Amino acid sequence: MAFTTFQTGAFVAALGVGFAEKVRAFPKSAKPRAVRDHGDLDPVLGRIGSLEVRLAITKKDIRRAQKLRFRVFFEEGGAIADARSALARRDVCPFDRICDHMLVIDHAAKNRFGRLKPKVVGAYRLLRKAVADRHGGFYSAQEFDIAPMLATHQGANFLELGRSCVLAEYRSKRTIELLWRGIAAYVQHYKIDAMIGCASFEGANPLQHALALSFLHHHAQASGEWAARALPERHVAMDMIARDKIDLRRALDALPTLVRGYLRVGAKFGEGAVVDRQFGTVDVLVIMPVAQIDAKYLEHFSPVARAA
Repeated sequence: MAFTTFQTGAFVAALGVGFAEKVRAFPKSAKPRAVRDHGDLDPVLGRIGSLEVRLAITKKDIRRAQKLRFRVFFEEGGAIADARSALARRDVCPFDRICDHMLVIDHAAKNRFGRLKPKVVGAYRLLRKAVADRHGGFYSAQEFDIAPMLATHQGANFLELGRSCVLAEYRSKRTIELLWRGIAAYVQHYKIDAMIGCASFEGANPLQHALALSFLHHHAQASGEWAARALPERHVAMDMIARDKIDLRRALDALPTLVRGYLRVGAKFGEGAVVDRQFGTVDVLVIMPVAQIDAKYLEHFSPVARAA
């Protein structure tokens, strides 16, 4: 991926008007250099109140996303950090250098002295198929056999969503909606046909999630041309409870918020789950053909619809 200098005007817009004078005051050699170029896509993808969702445009932005992920996954979630991540206090992953990163920033956040200090409170990692193909494939392929599905849709523009996280105090409908606005803008700009990715259940014991996993298996499993399954050596059966024994209301309540959100917009799920020992999670594969997403959600989150 070519690295280019990000235009100062757009960079100011991404940070917020309050930072304009500081940016102009930078010596020419000290101005941040961009690590991502999205053409005419405004890096600021949406705002709700003091919260802003935007794409990472500098290495510092990516480091801020990694720090948030470390806090959520390792300090709060109990994932096991490798030596590099533990030393840096960041969730460092080789895929980060080829992915786009989406951040949610709270511009009303304050430091311990009571002064305004915007902070990253949410993050998502985005990987387009065109980029993945040049660098060894998708992250999901380490857990799920997605090759047949990709081969069936050779001309489709896939987007992998991953490493999603939000600070505990910001896990609200407003933050989730803002993340979806950002994804919708990105999907529209890059003309994405389908989204895939791993979604996680906390805890590495599948039996603890028997009800939720069984519900996804019986009521939301992808089939036909969109079918995909966990790799044979990592496959964990999800149909632990018979279909007629599932309490639908309890099953929905047992789903993680993000998985419930995916389901609400029309997502389907792969066959079989995978236990991720490092992160202490049970992972499922999410499959979302854009054409099959509920139209009311596409209209609600679409940047074009909001601008009308």
